[in-house]
Amino acid sequence: MRTNLPPITEIWVYLSGSPLLALVLTLGAYLLGLTLYERSERNPLANPVLIAVILVACSIQWLDMPYTKYFEGAQFVHFLLGTATVSLAIPIYKGFASLKGRVGILVLSLFAGGITSAFSAVAMARWLGIDEALVRGLVAKSVTAPIAMGIAERVQASPTLTAIFAVSTGILGAVLGRFVLDALRVTQWWQRGFSLGVAAHGIGTSRAFSVHPEAGAYASLGMGLHGILGAALIPYAVAWWF
Repeated sequence: MRTNLPPITEIWVYLSGSPLLALVLTLGAYLLGLTLYERSERNPLANPVLIAVILVACSIQWLDMPYTKYFEGAQFVHFLLGTATVSLAIPIYKGFASLKGRVGILVLSLFAGGITSAFSAVAMARWLGIDEALVRGLVAKSVTAPIAMGIAERVQASPTLTAIFAVSTGILGAVLGRFVLDALRVTQWWQRGFSLGVAAHGIGTSRAFSVHPEAGAYASLGMGLHGILGAALIPYAVAWWF
């Protein structure tokens, strides 16, 4: 029995021009990264976001797919970033009772982490002679990507570059955070979680949730408070520095 199926080349031409390919590629890369992460017994070096970024970057390079075309499909995932960030309020609410007696040290840690993140990035960038437009993006990257992109627009920085800086910061924090905290002998889950939330944003928070619920709740708190503080103060800091 003969069928009138189109040649595989025609199917590929159709798929390569469809936004659906970019969406499937993004979700598939993350699923593979998550699988490898679980099989490595949640080793931070096998971070699923890092693996997904490498796979997607290599794939679109091999397919010769322009970023604008890739984003046509990936924008559906991008749209959910804000929603996912807001939903982190749920574990914060559940763990609110455990904040008793810890508010002072958490506020101090929040300001110390936020100031260190912004000042260290600006100082290093200026020492290397990086263009001032890029430096503005490095200041905004101190908070989680959805908020950082909004700040970037206010301080006349590139939202795209700022998002790249923020995600890169989150990946590095999620991968190296465990080793840094171990070296500093930080053992309490709430301390480790809050540090990851402030320093490594959403990706660090995801890592914290994967190892312990208390660490995840405090990472959510740290990321959320850092985002609010950054949205309020970073534009004034940029106006002062520049």
